[in-house]
Amino acid sequence: MMTTLTKMIILFLFSITALNAQTNYEKGMEKAFKLWQDNKVDEAENMFERISNAESDKWLPHYYVAQINSLKSWSEKDENVLKAQLGKAQEHINSALAISKDNPEIMVLQAHVLTNWVAFDGAVYGMKYSGKIVELYNNAYKIAPKNPRVVSGKAEWGMGSAKYFGQDTKPYCAEMEKSIELFTNFKPESTFHPNWGKERAEQVVKSCKE
Repeated sequence: MMTTLTKMIILFLFSITALNAQTNYEKGMEKAFKLWQDNKVDEAENMFERISNAESDKWLPHYYVAQINSLKSWSEKDENVLKAQLGKAQEHINSALAISKDNPEIMVLQAHVLTNWVAFDGAVYGMKYSGKIVELYNNAYKIAPKNPRVVSGKAEWGMGSAKYFGQDTKPYCAEMEKSIELFTNFKPESTFHPNWGKERAEQVVKSCKE
């Protein structure tokens, strides 16, 4: 039988190993965000991808690989490049959801990726994805009605649809204003959790008043 001292030593070693693993994860995430902040987007993406391969229980690295590919796709005109980027985004969203099911932050990002397709060619992808986008925002809202990215994303999609069909956008402008207050009071779970979107919400609210 193991002595109490031996058990304590083993427990200590396990604790140190876990601490070092967490520290390595934090260091990697900090480095990736620094690269992104310095506009070294491809390097940041590669770093997040390496972390996602090393940390099989973490959804955030997958999330940021997907987000970077979504962001790169908004202005992409080459369909082959777009397919590659959004295909990669979708793979990492799937991996993130496998780790963190029914996660409203991932649902919002999934809605963004589908909106990328609609923005690229509304005639082809609008009918295909519009219903799914609405469903994603509605489901995310049921889970997290005070998440500012959920509220603003849902409002902006509704606003775009209202404009397309010649309907009143005022209710969606009001929801967008509500999201700004939510952004102001929002506290992410950690420094690595999503905390973006306020500037975009402010731009949309400003456009509502023009």
